[in-house]
Amino acid sequence: MYRPETDEFAFTRAAASTDRDGTITELRGVSIRYAAIVALGAQWLDNATQRQVLSGRNAADFTAMLIGRLPGVTNLGDAALICWAAAQGRHPLLPQALARLRALDENPGPRYVVEAAWVVAALAAGRSQADVEDILKRFRDTLLTSRHRGSPLFPHATGTGLLPWYRTHVACFADQVYPIQALARLHHSGDDAAALAAAEECAGRICELQGEGGQWWWHHDARTGALVEGYPVYSVHQHAMAPMALLDLAEAGGSDRLPEIVRGLEWMTGPVELGDDGPSMILDDAGLTWRKVYRGDPRKLVRAAHGLTTRAVPGARVRPLERIFRPAAVDRECRPYEFGWLLFTWLGGLGLPSDTPGSAG
Repeated sequence: MYRPETDEFAFTRAAASTDRDGTITELRGVSIRYAAIVALGAQWLDNATQRQVLSGRNAADFTAMLIGRLPGVTNLGDAALICWAAAQGRHPLLPQALARLRALDENPGPRYVVEAAWVVAALAAGRSQADVEDILKRFRDTLLTSRHRGSPLFPHATGTGLLPWYRTHVACFADQVYPIQALARLHHSGDDAAALAAAEECAGRICELQGEGGQWWWHHDARTGALVEGYPVYSVHQHAMAPMALLDLAEAGGSDRLPEIVRGLEWMTGPVELGDDGPSMILDDAGLTWRKVYRGDPRKLVRAAHGLTTRAVPGARVRPLERIFRPAAVDRECRPYEFGWLLFTWLGGLGLPSDTPGSAG
């Protein structure tokens, strides 16, 4: 998925056509965010394999390239991921990355929860290498106070103004996974019982909501902890993001969620939505996983309808639309961050790569 002509990772590899030998895919777009996530995963590989993945560079050189591009990065989440890669690799340019993160944090206001969680994870990894306690505490407190009273789930944003009124209550699965992971890592980096408790509570709820077929559902009501709309079901949630957060939490002192992790993985080989003879989401020959199973409804009609109805009546379902638009469509694309998190999940841990025998961080 690397684009050597521009020295960047693609945004996606998507199906362009199908011939008698299988699916033909093509690269589309570029993404520095996805490149940073690949760096986080690739650091756990040995040096030779890093160079295979990163177009001839090792992870340290690739991270240095990303840090060099930080002056052009304007998104806080992207900068946080690059800082995280620098901190995880104990990179000598970490102070430069942290300076850019602080510069992007100068304007106060609401934050997207995913981006705030990445800041916490990055600074938790870097707190033994630099003085980051002031900004770390602020983002830690922002995450912990963002939840609605009595709800175990995190919202999509930490305040008002970023979202239209009719969807301020809707939070996605990523809004749960990344805070669980960040708060678990924060607790591991320096005893923080409140952070661990919040992560544990959120993890318990998403596990309670897990589908009978092992699905990790997509949209939730952050006010009540109820489901809004389950689809799409994303492969990266099943094979990487949910295991990543739950394994980090268990290692940090939380509950063991291995049965739920296994059910989620089993969905990948035979999604119940596609029937007994349906395809696997894993394409061994192509080296890809298809991105998601979804309803195929125009303009995401079911999701919009559920969002509007649950705004007024929490837990309400629009059954006729659910019956019309059944989840039987497959999104035939794959993005590089999906494999970045896959490597991070199954090769990594709460330590740093240089602490792990066999890796070359």
